Amino acid sequence: ALTVRFITRRFIGDYDPTLEMIYRHVAVIDGDSVHLEILDTAGQEDSLQLEEKIKWGEGFAVVYSVTDRCSFDEVLRLCFLVRHLHGGARRAGEHPPLVLVANKKDLQGDRMVATAEGESLAKALELPFLEIS
Repeated sequence: ALTVRFITRRFIGDYDPTLEMIYRHVAVIDGDSVHLEILDTAGQEDSLQLEEKIKWGEGFAVVYSVTDRCSFDEVLRLCFLVRHLHGGARRAGEHPPLVLVANKKDLQGDRMVATAEGESLAKALELPFLEIS
């Protein structure tokens, strides 16, 4: 079984959260080299662009900011799109790997989305849930 591992990287200097970027990384998982291409969409795309990017992906981390209620409100739509666009090629009940991630948990003073809300939504969607900073 493939173990899900998260690679965190602190972006300093030239990182711009409004720019779409593809990050490439090679990881060794269970003795096999796995080439990862991680697309950070930066939330700047229209619906057609978003659908094409979802079709491109094989696994998904839907990330929202705990300091931005609007980003949390988009989670349900994005998860539905992922499952809908990848549902035709799979048997009923099977979906691509998908995880719900709440970001910026260190900004407690600016929090707009409670941990319990993220946990509840993840449970309803039957997704793993992480809250990170």
